[in-house]
This record gives sequence, structure tokens and C-alpha cells, in this order.
Amino acid sequence: MNRDTVQILGYGVDSFSFDEAVDYICNMRGQVVTINPEMIDCASKNSEFADIINNAELVIPDGIGVEIGLKILGHKVRRIAGIEFGRALLERFSAEGKKIALVGAKPDVIELAVKNLKSEITGINIVYYHDGYFKDDEKILSEVQNSLPDLVLVALGSPKQEFFINELKKKLPDAVMVGLGGSFDVWAGVVERAPKIYQKLGLEWLYRTVKEPKRFKRIFPTLPLFVLKVIKERILN
Repeated sequence: MNRDTVQILGYGVDSFSFDEAVDYICNMRGQVVTINPEMIDCASKNSEFADIINNAELVIPDGIGVEIGLKILGHKVRRIAGIEFGRALLERFSAEGKKIALVGAKPDVIELAVKNLKSEITGINIVYYHDGYFKDDEKILSEVQNSLPDLVLVALGSPKQEFFINELKKKLPDAVMVGLGGSFDVWAGVVERAPKIYQKLGLEWLYRTVKEPKRFKRIFPTLPLFVLKVIKERILN
């Protein structure tokens, strides 16, 4: 299966369906970026981060803003929620008897997430996990490398998680690595995911903003400005 990417504001986004994306990454190795408007905005101001996105082995449209932007540009590409994608990979890799590492979240959260995942996913083999509150990146990178995982899920927040994975990729070229933001909090049961109706309507971000008002400053004005930039790109092209 070959990649078929579409462009949005200078960044390539894979046009796979959810199942196709899971199949694709399970048959290859490298970094998966779960892209959203905030990340594109950050990349426009940080060339190193932009390079990481452009060199990722898979870029899935995690944010509903990216799906809307692609639709404005004439591309029918559906959003792939990072938390669901990560869970699907955990189940697939576990079914195949492969090793898994988790890095991120608070100490109590990662402990709960690991406990829950072990009870929910048959055969899961978590060979390493560590919270996201560390100062010595090299130490954690080496520990992950020594555990020889096939799948590494990192929840350090963006862009920190993407930079961490980019360094880890040099040490573990045969592993699959995905940045998943706050997914561990949901798996731990300390953060409630939006009801299904919000997920279906692409309004999960709104639900989370109401629940966590501090997210408002992160989303606005980034989201509306992102849409305006996409409209401008459509007009100019």
C-alpha cells in the first residue's frame, strides 16, 4: 500500500481511512504524527518542528479543524482520532505478540493507564513505561531503546512528544512511534472522553473546552485563523 497525501498549508496529510492507516503503519516502521491546527500553527513558527512533520512516515488528520480545512480545499479526508488510532494499534500489536512502551502523563496516571490496559487488552506486553515528568531525555531514550519495543506511544504534549520521538527514531529504527497527547489520561480513567454524539459531530474539542476552560486560549484564535488561512489558500490556488 502506497501513501496518498494531500496538501494543507504546505504540509502533507495522508488520505487513508482509519482501517487503512492502521494496516499501513502495522506493516512499516517510523513516526506517526497526529496533526491538528495548533501543530500546523506551531510548525509555521518552528522550522525544526516543520521538518519533523514533513519527514514523518505517516501523518493522520487528528483535529476536526484539519478535516474541515481539507474539505474546504476539496479533499474528502475523514478525521482519525489519535486516541482511537492508538488503541487500535495497541490491540493489533498485542494480538501479534509484540512489545509495547508508553511514555508520558503524570506518575499516577501512567500507572493507572497501564493497569487498565493490561486488564482490557488480552496478551498486551508492556515492556516499559515512564511518566512524562523527567528532565534527562537521554536517560529515558536509552531506557526505551534497551527495552526493544515494537510500538512506542508518547503522551508529552505537542511539540515535545514529536521531538522526543524524532530522537528515539534514531535509536529504534524498526519501531512504530506515535504522539498521542492526552490519551493516557482517558485510558487511566481520570479524564472523561466526550459523549459519542460530540465525537460523531466532530465537536469533541468543544466538549473538552467546556470541561477545561484553560484550553480556550490554546484553541482560539488558532482554529478560526487556521480556517481563514485555508480559505485564502483555496482562493489563491
